[in-house]
Amino acid sequence: MYESTWMFCLKRILTLPFVLLGVSILTFVFIRFVPVEPAEVILRLARVAPTAEAVQALREELGTDKPFLIQYLLWIKGVLHLDFGTSFVSKLPVAHELFAKLPATIEIAVAAFVLILGISMPLGIISALYKHSIIDKVIRLFTVMGVSIPTFWLGFLLLYLFSLKLGIFPTNGKGTLAHLVLPAFALALPTIGLFVQFIRSATIEELQQHYVQYAQLRGIKNSVILVRHVLRNAVIPLSTLLGMTLGNLLGGAVIVEQVFSWPGLGRYLIESIINRDYPVVQCYVLIIAVIYVLANLCTDVLHRLLDPHLMMKDRRD
Repeated sequence: MYESTWMFCLKRILTLPFVLLGVSILTFVFIRFVPVEPAEVILRLARVAPTAEAVQALREELGTDKPFLIQYLLWIKGVLHLDFGTSFVSKLPVAHELFAKLPATIEIAVAAFVLILGISMPLGIISALYKHSIIDKVIRLFTVMGVSIPTFWLGFLLLYLFSLKLGIFPTNGKGTLAHLVLPAFALALPTIGLFVQFIRSATIEELQQHYVQYAQLRGIKNSVILVRHVLRNAVIPLSTLLGMTLGNLLGGAVIVEQVFSWPGLGRYLIESIINRDYPVVQCYVLIIAVIYVLANLCTDVLHRLLDPHLMMKDRRD
């Protein structure tokens, strides 16, 4: 028996604190498995001899000399007050630095998301309508190649072809729309392949339903059947992938931002991991976890709104 959309949303929202608590514990534990002492790394970056006395003094300043449980409780207390700590390296508030770089990452993720929908929807539909034709085979070959090519290798290939050889797009940095094209495409291509395959399968399955044959017998145009009925029903299961896709784009931006020198969260995360900047990594993981959970919540709600059976159940309730 289906539950109402409002009750479903309430249950999901109530589970959010527990999910984030589990993420915070795992992040706090695993990041400290790294054998390198952060105080030693920071001293070396400052070109100071990492003597035992200097390391101990810096550990006391950073608070990493306290017992593990005390460190975690102090950090959680700060998080509850929206204080994510201070960067070990820059000595600036972590939240300030991360949220300053977040718009750049959101920009590339949104651009990639638009490319995914704009390319995969028509390709998936065309592939389904011309099943087993040469067009279908070319599209499926494209999707297999897109899924198979590693993101970092694709990024370097795009830079070599369109920046170094043809000189169409800039090689790195951020500023104009031209700077955004290559990173967004490199980030989007693997997901485009998955979406095209999914849309093709869902559309073919819907085209084989009895309601399509009945509509054709009534003389309804194929274009009307496709737009008003087939595509709507095919998009319903696709909506469940949207939340994971947005989270994957934000997570996958780490590699793309490094390749294209894009000044976003991903590049900053890599630098923080190298420098053992614990507060930055912990805050980054929490931000991504929140985005994942909220995106999945939104897509689950969207799925329920698109599914006519669930909508009819909500109206009866």
